Amino acid sequence: MFAQMRKALKIPKTTDILDHMHSLPQPAQDEAQIAIRAIERAAMLQQEAQPGLDELITYLEGRGVRMGLCTRNFDAPVTHLLQNFLPGKTFFPIITREFRPPKPDPAGILHIAQAWKLEDGADSLIMVGDSMDDMVAGFKAGAATVLLSSKDNEGLEEHEYTSVAIRRLDELMGMLEGGFEEKEAR
Repeated sequence: MFAQMRKALKIPKTTDILDHMHSLPQPAQDEAQIAIRAIERAAMLQQEAQPGLDELITYLEGRGVRMGLCTRNFDAPVTHLLQNFLPGKTFFPIITREFRPPKPDPAGILHIAQAWKLEDGADSLIMVGDSMDDMVAGFKAGAATVLLSSKDNEGLEEHEYTSVAIRRLDELMGMLEGGFEEKEAR
């Protein structure tokens, strides 16, 4: 999907997609947004739930754990995810790319902490994600970070911003039951 986006925008892998779009003059900015949203809409129709998603969310809900979302997607893919894979589940707040600045800036995660009135900022939060943007945002906000590892991001498993790495979302349940522990070097 990201390769398609970069091809549509004619930008290299080293250029941030959202930053590039926002740097464009009108009407090129609107045209870029339309192109990227079309790619995201097509991708969301192919979306599958991550292994262990339902088990983890049920576990967290059963323990009264609040859940928020912080994504660089626009609202349609988020709505699709919630309606098709997490019906009836509560996530608040939901931070999409319309929130500025987007990840990797920690502002979205800090906004969640503020909305929940956490006295420690984001220090008691856990950011679960699958990208460098997720790990950077979580780390810079002060949250623990959990990398959902795959063949596409294995290089991030040992990154200094990654607290722990898992292969399935339900692996996090055992970590929470046993007492979540981050890597030594943080």
